[in-house]
Amino acid sequence: MRPKLAVVTILLGAATLLPAAKQPRSLEREVRHELITLPYYGLFDNLAYRVDGSTVTLFGQVVRPTLKDDAERRVKDIEGVERVVNEIEVLPLSPSDDRIRRAVYQAVYSKEPLQRYAMGAVPPIHIIVKNGNVVLEGVVSNEGDKNIAGIAANGVPGVFSVTNHLAIEH
Repeated sequence: MRPKLAVVTILLGAATLLPAAKQPRSLEREVRHELITLPYYGLFDNLAYRVDGSTVTLFGQVVRPTLKDDAERRVKDIEGVERVVNEIEVLPLSPSDDRIRRAVYQAVYSKEPLQRYAMGAVPPIHIIVKNGNVVLEGVVSNEGDKNIAGIAANGVPGVFSVTNHLAIEH
């Protein structure tokens, strides 16, 4: 079962549109900012978090162990954070999973309706692969885009299963 996360799960397209000067200081906003600006955070990683008072719990999956440590270190340095619980999973090294990651990326982002999501440093559709099983995380504009991504991922040879957790932008 997926942990119940705050609305501030790293949904990269779901930022408030107020100018920075008018936004009140928010621990959730600061945690989100620190995580999405990690230098090696990419589309094959998935980071999420929950803020309970001064405790931040980190969730998700990463391909590099250093990203797990970097995320914890960055969040610990935020003013007002007293404790960080790091439950980020480091995905196992696997040439087969690496091949599947690349193939799913090509299959998803080559679909014409989804090409617009490939813009930016970290595209909003994250591809998590563990032992041949694919999970799609992130945010898309509509149900059609979510379905196209799931179908594209399902068509990749060597994929055992696809779980589509893409959220629809409101």
